[in-house]
Amino acid sequence: MWSSSRPAVLAVTAGFFLFLTGCASTAPNTESPPASVQAPVVQPKPAQTVQVTSNDTPVSLKPRANLGLTPATDIWERIRRGFAMPDLNDEFVRNREQWYASRPDYILRMTERSRPYLFHIVEELERRNMPTELALLPFIESAFNPNAVSSAKAAGMWQFMPATGKYFDLKQNLFRDERRDVLESTRAALDYLQKLYGMFGDWHLALAAYNWGEGSVGRALARNKAQGKPLTYSDLNMPNETRYYVPKLQAVKNIVAQPEAFNTQLPLIQNHPFFKSVQIDRDIDVTVAARLAGISVEDFKTLNPSMNRPVILAAGTPQVLLPWDNATSFEINLQNHVNQRLATWTAWQAPRTMKADEAANLVNMPTDLLRSANGIPPNMMVKAGSTLLVHRKGQLDNDVTEHTADNAQLAFAPEIVLRRIMVSARKGDSLASLAARHGVSAASMATWNKLKPNAHLNAGQSLAVLVPTSQSPRLSAKPATHKKTGPAPVARRPAPKLAKR
Repeated sequence: MWSSSRPAVLAVTAGFFLFLTGCASTAPNTESPPASVQAPVVQPKPAQTVQVTSNDTPVSLKPRANLGLTPATDIWERIRRGFAMPDLNDEFVRNREQWYASRPDYILRMTERSRPYLFHIVEELERRNMPTELALLPFIESAFNPNAVSSAKAAGMWQFMPATGKYFDLKQNLFRDERRDVLESTRAALDYLQKLYGMFGDWHLALAAYNWGEGSVGRALARNKAQGKPLTYSDLNMPNETRYYVPKLQAVKNIVAQPEAFNTQLPLIQNHPFFKSVQIDRDIDVTVAARLAGISVEDFKTLNPSMNRPVILAAGTPQVLLPWDNATSFEINLQNHVNQRLATWTAWQAPRTMKADEAANLVNMPTDLLRSANGIPPNMMVKAGSTLLVHRKGQLDNDVTEHTADNAQLAFAPEIVLRRIMVSARKGDSLASLAARHGVSAASMATWNKLKPNAHLNAGQSLAVLVPTSQSPRLSAKPATHKKTGPAPVARRPAPKLAKR
């Protein structure tokens, strides 16, 4: 259909990519600097890298024959101009092209869903001098649904597994899951992709590793090398899902490049920021934030999908994303509410292991409301050290601390329910010996049977014993702990050295 392969250009840019990705591999958790201001598009000479300056910030332009003096009219044209990966052209690509082209409604839903996020992703790719095809990867991973969760617990637009998310500094706690955060998950995904490109020096292999795991790709390459086989993506022996992974991206790239060839119409998405980041310094309910911004709660959550609770904690989430045209109104309305309460919820830590009704009594809340707000299952106790979402009033009328906002966890333990059984004393038994035989205390035996602790027992005497209805783990008064994990081999496919996102 067309070719984006330009050997001379790739030769110039490959060294720069390797430099970038080499840095990313040694410090993958480094926060990304702010996105640069978009510079005027200048027509470069072939096989050269042109530097232009915007606000004294150098911007590296990738040489492309199709770059013109006219700025991109929409985000799709901007993506096309940044295509930099070699094309894949095989029967797997044709298969996926046909699959997508036969589902125009699905393509429309996906592309409309990408509207709030594409501009930011393209900005980040261009800032890092990465191929803009990668902006299409969330179509493959999640159909651009930031709330998507796989059966293996991978979450977000970029589908990070919990362990890999932690490795790339995506916080996951009671109040937020940054695997769903628009800014943080994109930063982490591009860090990861740069790291993989630095390892393999090939974007197709880097994408295979993103899907299958870098350890799996490394072993597949080693097998091919030992057998004298080529070391390209198409020549590797891999699972069927990974075999179709890059062809899926190539098929979407082909459709974006020439939608008319596939009888497809892409929705107009302006080449303009969809959202703006706004700082907050006080806890605020999600419903209040949406109202001050003049948008629906659903639209607010579309841009802020990482928040797990009905309150936004300023200590852990000091910024919210709002539609570009609503951000100023929000800031003005927030200033007008400077002396008014913004949050009706706060956090409370259980001092000991207790039943839900006991916790509800301590925080002056109805038990059913406490259960529903915190997802406490029936017949389960709240373990000591757990953080609960509670009504903000009285002594609990305060903003949540940074430590709690970043580390809050909620753990449960089963309630111990006792049942009454009858046992017979043997010749020579005492309350102590009979109690020891049934794993209870002599004092409890005496209480249950209204006897004195030193009471004499007759052989065959019937006594009551209260025992658990099921074997339950012993309750601990210690708070739940969670070991910090690094790049553990957790994946939804065969486990790689570094977990699948």
